[in-house]
Amino acid sequence: MRRTVSAFYISQVWLGGDHYKWRLMRACGTPEAQVTGDADGREKFRAFAATMPQIIGNPLYHWSHLELQRGFGVTEPLTPDNADEIYDRCNEILQGYSARSLMEKFNVKAICTTDDPIDDLRWHTMIAADEGFSIKVLPTFRPDKAVNIEKPGFDAYIGKLGEAVGRALRSAEDVAAALCERIGYFAAHGCVVADHGMDYCMFAQPDPAAANRAFEISMAGGRPERALADAYKTLVTIACAKKYTEKNLVMQIHFGCLRNNNQPMFAKLGPDIGCDAINSQSGVENVAPLLNAFLENDGLPKTVLYSLNPNDTAALVTIMGCFQGGAAGKLQCGSAWWFNDNLTGMRQQMIDLANNGVLGRFIGMLTDSRSFLSYTRHEYFRRILCALVGEWVESGQYPNDEKLLKQLIADICYNNTNAYFGFGV
Repeated sequence: MRRTVSAFYISQVWLGGDHYKWRLMRACGTPEAQVTGDADGREKFRAFAATMPQIIGNPLYHWSHLELQRGFGVTEPLTPDNADEIYDRCNEILQGYSARSLMEKFNVKAICTTDDPIDDLRWHTMIAADEGFSIKVLPTFRPDKAVNIEKPGFDAYIGKLGEAVGRALRSAEDVAAALCERIGYFAAHGCVVADHGMDYCMFAQPDPAAANRAFEISMAGGRPERALADAYKTLVTIACAKKYTEKNLVMQIHFGCLRNNNQPMFAKLGPDIGCDAINSQSGVENVAPLLNAFLENDGLPKTVLYSLNPNDTAALVTIMGCFQGGAAGKLQCGSAWWFNDNLTGMRQQMIDLANNGVLGRFIGMLTDSRSFLSYTRHEYFRRILCALVGEWVESGQYPNDEKLLKQLIADICYNNTNAYFGFGV
């Protein structure tokens, strides 16, 4: 019997965990109790509805209405006046849905979750064994806690990583070896992609002595200076990249975020609650030597590069062009991410890629939302892509050839991603 979400409300499915919406609600003066607090679901839904008439030009206005229309058949704009009616209508429809049926409704073929290297992946094993569910649910290797040595809790995490591999980790090389072992474990459980999150893109000579000094300081509860931390992070990241190459995993690198800027809110609610921002000192200039170090170590995997700073996009496209070869579109400039996945940001990312790279090899939209209704962001991306290409055709910059255009759009929106990650769907 399929388990439904009958105990859930649209406010939980739609607003719970969505820091995009939380930021807007706070900016509109919504009390925190109605954002992340203990207000009831209807009250929170009303509070979000109250923001809608004010957020003209914000992608959340478009996303939210697409989600309501595609998920629940709601075609009228959400306003304070109809919030209760739409709340009740959505909740009634939700009684017949499960997480799986929502994925099926949006025609999802494959999804990659975010998983810690120490995870035993037992849920993935169970899902893979379920013959009644056809959607691929694959793990993603996310080693941030072992790489970002300057973050609080590093020493405790290294102890857990050691437990996962069955031995004590006493050096930077030990950590790198443990991560490589876990990459092999993930690959054996269907993993096709890794994801490295960095506040800034680092590069330092991967000197073992400096890396181990940083390790010693952190394991003693201290915080190593940046040069030592960067040496450690570079050494470990190079080792991971080589293992990804060996196992044919795609490596994603995303950077350029100022995290947890509101410390009282961080202390109260923790990370990922809408208090992050764009880092103007993203370290984009370090992407080139980092990729070169991968190459010199015979370990440059297929790589997708993202910067949260939109000013970095042209630089990323030109840097990755220096390392292309061996496979079409091996290095990718990732889709406009987070604060940039709006109409302006998506257009500009694709324009920069077209100007200095090959748009036809682009792997398209990434949705990193925590919401089961956010799949409509792919539709949002497709609309923006088609509008941009249509402008170029109408102005005579590309032929009005239906066969060519259909193939181009289908490749960017589906075929390139399916082939690049090897989903086989």
